[in-house]
Amino acid sequence: MKRIDSINVGQTAEIEHTITEEDLQRFVQLTGDDNKLHTDPQYAAKTSFKKPVAHGMLGASFISTIIGTKLPGDGALWFAQSLEFLLPVRVGDKLTIRAEVLKKDERTEIIELQTDIFNQHRQKVTVGTAKVKVVETESAVTQETKSLKPVALVIGGSGGIGSAICLQLAKDGFDVAVHYFKNEGAARDVAKKVEEIGRQVFIINGDINSKEAVANVVDQVVRKLGNPTALVNCATSKIAAIHFKDLKWSDFQQHLETIIQGAFYLAQAVTPIMEAAHYGKIIDISTQYVDSPAPNLLPYITAKSALAGFNKALALELAPKGIRVNSVSPGMTETDQIADVPERVRLTTAAKTPLRRLANPQDVAGAVSFLASDRSDYLAGETIRVNGGQVML
Repeated sequence: MKRIDSINVGQTAEIEHTITEEDLQRFVQLTGDDNKLHTDPQYAAKTSFKKPVAHGMLGASFISTIIGTKLPGDGALWFAQSLEFLLPVRVGDKLTIRAEVLKKDERTEIIELQTDIFNQHRQKVTVGTAKVKVVETESAVTQETKSLKPVALVIGGSGGIGSAICLQLAKDGFDVAVHYFKNEGAARDVAKKVEEIGRQVFIINGDINSKEAVANVVDQVVRKLGNPTALVNCATSKIAAIHFKDLKWSDFQQHLETIIQGAFYLAQAVTPIMEAAHYGKIIDISTQYVDSPAPNLLPYITAKSALAGFNKALALELAPKGIRVNSVSPGMTETDQIADVPERVRLTTAAKTPLRRLANPQDVAGAVSFLASDRSDYLAGETIRVNGGQVML
């Protein structure tokens, strides 16, 4: 658990310190501020204060003490402070320094504190607010994530690309939940191959356009395999080439529901689990057509383009919580999805590709497995393009 998670609004801490002559002399030696109002009783007697007054910042320096040792403690980075000095502090005064959490921002890991100092008469002598960055140690976060069991939920795991991803993740040490919507037989075939690799596997059916169904899918994965550390979303609708003049809004709606609504429900379902572990990977399968559109695929390209924006915005929000959101964008890939594409078009596409071939599902699976692993822990909001060099950005 991150340290910011253990800090709550309203939490308080206190320390006490009695100001001594030695404190005063050390402060003068450190700062060079030998103002006679602080150091010369005869001078001070001629002023309205009558007695020497301790430096205001001497008392305020104990705010640093309470921040650095109590709230939040080790690793605190105190970077902003407002102060108002209400009453003078003198040698012999017993100060109580109190801090209370007013706000916390989990994304930036910054807390705001009310900082008050009271004297022995319970009079408030100094008031202010502080801003503090709660710094995490790398070793603590790394150790916590290394202990997590690799579990992947692959949505659309029975499909051409999805099945290759399931097998690659299994080879790379993941237990795999193979999701399917209609093709149970294909899902069982994938599951059998995962078992032969030696990993645990579980097949699960569910409509990702239903929030309740998605919640059930994630719950079943947790029960059977454990908390998912990676969500891979390969879901897509049937791609049909339709001229713009023949399109209906329902054509757009079909793709938007599967691609955007599905991604939304899935991310909402796994995020609390990943946030609690401060680690997780969400990987969506995009398409080269976002960067290089093809004719007559307007609804599909629109939805996938929306997914690209969705992922970047989500990555920005979830990255501070340890959750990395990224995409893999394949070019034309040898799967059943291109069964209706004329052979001439496939050959032409391959010829125009710098690597002189179409992608195969294993090409895509390799990129996904990289993003699911700890080797990609510093990537967020990124798109890996698997297109043989057709699009270079």
